[in-house]
Amino acid sequence: MIFEEYTANPGQLSPITLAFIGDAVYSLIIREELILSCDQPADRLHKLSAQRVSAPAQCQAIHSIMELLSEEELAVFKRGRNAATKHTPKNASGRDYHYATGFEALIGYLYLQRRYERIKELYSRICRQNEEKPLS
Repeated sequence: MIFEEYTANPGQLSPITLAFIGDAVYSLIIREELILSCDQPADRLHKLSAQRVSAPAQCQAIHSIMELLSEEELAVFKRGRNAATKHTPKNASGRDYHYATGFEALIGYLYLQRRYERIKELYSRICRQNEEKPLS
């Protein structure tokens, strides 16, 4: 975390706030992986990134790691999934959007707890599950 001197208690934050930071963290992970794995123009990288951080892709991601989650992590995911949002998804089903919000809340929670190795472990599983599905 850049601002090590600041601390946030993720257990006291709303699931939407956790999803807000989790969305940014997951997007950064995806972007970092893309620039390290393929030399592409920026517009192509943006399109590939958008595919991977979309609600349907995040819904698929959470399903691929669900069995690995601890009770605590599962509770955070469910809080995020069940959170009332005022946003209406444009390019995703309501179900996918809610699951994606839960996924982002989980990533945000782990990030704010500085559990970076756990994020890497879960991301590694997501990547293994999607190996057969090339980025288009």
